[in-house]
Amino acid sequence: MSSLKLCSSFFLQLIFTLFVFDLANAKGLKVGFYAETCPQAEAVVKKTVVPVIARAPSLAAALLRMHFHDCFVRGCDGSVLLNSSTHQAEKNAGPNLSLRGFEVIDRVKTALEKACPGVVSCADILALVARDVVTAIKGPYWQVETGRRDGRVSTKFRGHSEFVIAFIPS
Repeated sequence: MSSLKLCSSFFLQLIFTLFVFDLANAKGLKVGFYAETCPQAEAVVKKTVVPVIARAPSLAAALLRMHFHDCFVRGCDGSVLLNSSTHQAEKNAGPNLSLRGFEVIDRVKTALEKACPGVVSCADILALVARDVVTAIKGPYWQVETGRRDGRVSTKFRGHSEFVIAFIPS
């Protein structure tokens, strides 16, 4: 029972942290940002994610964690998704090597590109997926403000140093 309370406490702290990071990156964000340009965006994300989580519920935590890691370095900009031919991207930093679920994000991106090409940012996809996977495992639901812009910079060094600095005791 105490481990359940500990998990619940950790989960709520993580959601609060993500909320704070989203506020820090909140220039022009609003619920329903895609209402005119891609009204089915959130439904497409949910329709893609729910069956995956039904088959592999452990991916819910992994995908929520991916959003957290994305927000930790340079804000919630989708930069954790960027690849590098020289393995120098943020996803190649030590703390990010154990991230998993990239194929789920790719599947959602493909579905959204089919529905409304070039509209929904990868940063918003991560935020919407994080919400929908939590809901899929019977966690809370929350409105996600969308309108994030994708980052175009992703460096391994920055990803590693930001995490290390955050966990060094003062």
